Amino acid sequence: MRCPFCAHDDSQVKDSRPTEDNTAIRRRRQCEGCGARFTTFERIQLREVTVIKSGANGEPRREPFDRLKIEQSVALATRKRGVAQERLDRLVSGIQRQVETAGESEIEAARIGEMVMDGLRQLDSVAYIRFASVYRDFSEAKDFEEFASAVNDVGAESSHDKKS
Repeated sequence: MRCPFCAHDDSQVKDSRPTEDNTAIRRRRQCEGCGARFTTFERIQLREVTVIKSGANGEPRREPFDRLKIEQSVALATRKRGVAQERLDRLVSGIQRQVETAGESEIEAARIGEMVMDGLRQLDSVAYIRFASVYRDFSEAKDFEEFASAVNDVGAESSHDKKS
C-alpha cells in the first residue's frame, strides 16, 4: 500500500479489525519509508457496476460506481444534524449492497439518487430536504416550500398512523 505522506510503496500492517457494522476491515498501517501511520479500509466488492449519468449535451456519460460519492453526499446533507456516523455508514453500505446485488452491470444515477433520498427520508427529514434540493435542482423558494410541505404531510400521516 502506497504511503499517502511520502508515496513509498511499502507499508506494514500493525493492526486489523472489523468495522462496527462488519462491512469492512480497518487496517492500521505504518510506512516503511517515513514511519508515518495511516488507516485503510478494505470492503467487499461484489461486482463492477457502471453508473449512467446524463451528460451536458444530452449524451449519457458512464463512470464506475464510487461509494465515496454517496458517502460525501450523505455527509453533506446530514452536516450538523447530529446523525451518528454508524447510521450513515449503514445507509451507504445498504445502498452499495442494493446496487451491487441488483444483478445489473449498469445503473442510472437517478436510481441511486432515489435510493439515497429514501434512506435519508427515514434518517432525518432536514437532511432529506437538503439532499432533495440539490438532487431535484430546486431553483426558487417555492420549490422548497412545496417539497417541505409534502414532507410535513407525510410526517403527519405517519405519526397519525402510529397513534391509531
